[in-house]
Amino acid sequence: MPLSSLPASSHVTVLGSGAWGSVLATLASRNGHQVRVWSRRSPDLLASYLDDANIIVSAVSVKGVPELTTQLQSLHLPHSVILLSATKGLDSATTRTPSQLWQAALPHHPVVVLSGPNLAKEIAQNLPAATVVASRNIAAAQQVQQVFASDRFRVYTNTDPIGTELGGTLKNVIAIAVGVCDGLHLGTNAKAALITRALTEIIRVGTYLGGETETFFGLSGLGDLLATCNSPLSRNYQVGYRLAQGEPLNQVLQAIEGTAEGVNTANVLFELAQRETIPTPVSLQVYRLLNGKITPQQAVEALMERDLKSED
Repeated sequence: MPLSSLPASSHVTVLGSGAWGSVLATLASRNGHQVRVWSRRSPDLLASYLDDANIIVSAVSVKGVPELTTQLQSLHLPHSVILLSATKGLDSATTRTPSQLWQAALPHHPVVVLSGPNLAKEIAQNLPAATVVASRNIAAAQQVQQVFASDRFRVYTNTDPIGTELGGTLKNVIAIAVGVCDGLHLGTNAKAALITRALTEIIRVGTYLGGETETFFGLSGLGDLLATCNSPLSRNYQVGYRLAQGEPLNQVLQAIEGTAEGVNTANVLFELAQRETIPTPVSLQVYRLLNGKITPQQAVEALMERDLKSED
């Protein structure tokens, strides 16, 4: 069916039963939509959750996306089904974003990206929040907007999916750096300088990869960066903070709930930046820290002792 004739009560299937997938399922259900949540731990076949689905939400970690795209390819879904990517990260094998993986595997389906300053625990507590749904297919983005928007969850649309996605992905690496900054008690001046310079870095990488500059100053860029860098609810922030306290990385990752996507993203971003010669001084130090090449204190020194330059 064409997108314009999507029923008022849509059938939404959420792939992933973690905190974020559960929150998105609740938001759609509260709006009167029929919602099913599939988990990789479920004994039921994925196909049984997709009957009559109008929107399929991917809320799994980036490592799980390639397998899911393969499964959905084999099901030959109607081309009208909207694929909504709510995953933040970069695929280690291809350096692609999740939405790029979905679009490559299912090129005839509209793909929408959802990203913003959205700490799942706060939304689950019914605290107000806002997000962005982005797609080259604006009709698909508007349909998703209608399904999830409420008086407690404001949803905006835009037409820059790659910029929207990269803002939410790259900020996870920066959140680790900011967690280190707070864990070392370096103060407000240092934290403000780090976040500001990191935003410049995110824009540099994001625009090189096809995002629009303006997007990175919106909810999915600056907004998500501020939320993730200022809340202990952020798993990536927790990683940096606890590393600064002297905990080994494997112990930190075992202790936190869910996946800290910034760890994988830092490794993929390092490879990408090296290959494309994109300067990423903050992300580089995060990569070196996560891989045991430097201490948190040495990472700070490396950033502070860089050659003097103009602000650009």
